[in-house]
Amino acid sequence: MTEPLLRKVDCLRLYVPDLEAGLAFYRDRLGQTLIWRSATAAGLRLPGGEAELVLQTEDQGSEIDFLVDSADAAAQRFEEIGGRIVVPPFEIQIGRAVVVADPWENQYVLLDMRKGELITDQDGNILNNP
Repeated sequence: MTEPLLRKVDCLRLYVPDLEAGLAFYRDRLGQTLIWRSATAAGLRLPGGEAELVLQTEDQGSEIDFLVDSADAAAQRFEEIGGRIVVPPFEIQIGRAVVVADPWENQYVLLDMRKGELITDQDGNILNNP
C-alpha cells in the first residue's frame, strides 16, 4: 500500500476584488473568524476542521490547496503516476508549493509548511516571515 500523498485540505482560496469588502461579507456577515491577514489576502477559520478560507485579491478564480510533506517530492511522485506539473515547485511564505493537474485536468496546489506557521498579533496581522 502506498502512503497517501495528500495529507489534508489546507485552504480554499477565493478571489475578491477588494479585501475589505470580502472581509465585510465573509467575516462580518457570515461570521467567519479572522486568523491572519496581509495587504492582499486574509485567512478565515472554517469551524469543524483545520482548513482555512483564504480571501485574496491577486489571482481571479478559486483554488484548492492540499498540504503535503514535501512539495518537491510530491511533484515528482505526482508526475510519476500520470499527473502533470503545471507550475514547478516554488517558494511561498510558509514553505514550498507546486501547481499540478490530474489526468482529467483538475488543477490544484500541493504545498508544504517547511518554514513554519504564520505568527500573528491579536488583529491577525502577520508578525513573522518564516
